[in-house]
Amino acid sequence: MTTEVRVPTLGESVTEATVATWFKNPGDAVAVDEMLCELETDKVTVEVPSPVAGTMGDIVAAEGETVGVDALLATIAEGDGAPVGEPPAAKEETAAAPAASGGDSIDVMVPTLGESVTEATVSTWFKAVGDSVAQDEMLCELETDKVSVEVPAPAAGVLAEIVAPEGATVEASAKLAVISSSGAVAATAAAPAEAPAAAPAAASGKDVANAPSAEKAMAEAGISADQVSGTGRDGRIMKEDVAKAVAAAKAPAPAAAPATAPRAPVAAEDAAREERVKMTRLRQTIAKRLKDAQNTAAILTTYNEVDMGACMELRKQYKDEFEKKHGVRLGFMSFFTKACCHALKEVPEVNAEIDGTDIVYKNFVHMGIAAGTPQGLVVPVIRDADRMSFAEIEKAIAEKGKRARDGKLSMAEMQGGTFTISNGGVYGSLMSSPILNPPQSGILGMHKIQDRPMVVGGEIVIRPMMYLALSYDHRIVDGKGAVTFLVRVKEALEDPRRLLMDL
Repeated sequence: MTTEVRVPTLGESVTEATVATWFKNPGDAVAVDEMLCELETDKVTVEVPSPVAGTMGDIVAAEGETVGVDALLATIAEGDGAPVGEPPAAKEETAAAPAASGGDSIDVMVPTLGESVTEATVSTWFKAVGDSVAQDEMLCELETDKVSVEVPAPAAGVLAEIVAPEGATVEASAKLAVISSSGAVAATAAAPAEAPAAAPAAASGKDVANAPSAEKAMAEAGISADQVSGTGRDGRIMKEDVAKAVAAAKAPAPAAAPATAPRAPVAAEDAAREERVKMTRLRQTIAKRLKDAQNTAAILTTYNEVDMGACMELRKQYKDEFEKKHGVRLGFMSFFTKACCHALKEVPEVNAEIDGTDIVYKNFVHMGIAAGTPQGLVVPVIRDADRMSFAEIEKAIAEKGKRARDGKLSMAEMQGGTFTISNGGVYGSLMSSPILNPPQSGILGMHKIQDRPMVVGGEIVIRPMMYLALSYDHRIVDGKGAVTFLVRVKEALEDPRRLLMDL
């Protein structure tokens, strides 16, 4: 039986790749998940594993050839290759640690991390070497710069070896651990932290072929391989490595001052009472993205205030009936989401984004709802919120909010937003200037509802008021558009019937 090896999904907006390197030749034995070749796109490098065990057949796409998504790369004749779970390259290791490899062992690999995420940090191991595990029982938790990912056991057995200890950085498709179905434990499992250190030394002595596109790029740039640091498999130089080396050579000498201000001297008695904790990958990414937003966009904030009396009265009147019928509480977020969707139709530039010298207008609203979690601020996206009812919006917000707090959000659930709402009022904020969530051009800040004296019909009355803040990218949103947007949101909230009448 022959199995086809095809180009995997390369990611959003990526339609083709170049075959950089073949690790196998026709006639070679291959095991399941053993790496067959490496593809190079304009964004990332993708390794293609073998879908079955067998013998390498024809190579259809040669090195240097450009292929599209789902194109045929090669064929494999099943049944004649290496046994499942034991690639040929691992036979020498089998002699040193027979208990942790062979037919009864199952590798635990890094799961798919999502688009544009190439590595993760092992944050916590829930099991120790020698512990029994059930199938689908959680073994460890990985932390990426976007989400936390739990890794379940692919089969029942005994955790024989931990390859990547806590704190280790692992790439997509890397091995995390080994599970033994027979209960055997590897002799070297007691010191897993030493394994990663030995790998570079072993790889450094190999004669590794660089990607063809990298060789061409180096020739065009007039640089040699020893001037480039390779990030591909076994230190292989990829096209993006050459681009980085060329950019570094052209970059001006760094300024004497560091990127962040140096820390002020601390008294010895105070230093003894301090605690230093490394920033999580998520927090580092939040910090970088917020700073990038400040450096890139021309952020301006405009303010208004809204009388929440009508929304509060409507909510009070229908909340019990609403919850009884729809099984979810009626909150204020659905009112604000509806009001924003309504206003975005009139002021579409607030729902747009800049792409080079183009403005991309979105004829839909994927609403980001900022949520605070113990790990940091995340923004799950309610897709096509402009087509949803109040009940559908409330259900989506409740479900995604819970998943955010539990750290269960996938990357796909936090991508593609066109506008964001941030509710600082739940923490007691009276007024603030929210910062843009790139590449979006607008974000609405909600705040605390507070009784204030207002003049209504020539008389001073007490009304439940909320300050609204719209931060926007002044490069494509003018002041008139920003103010119009806020006024439309204010009008819709102060008279919710306007939403039904499409006014």
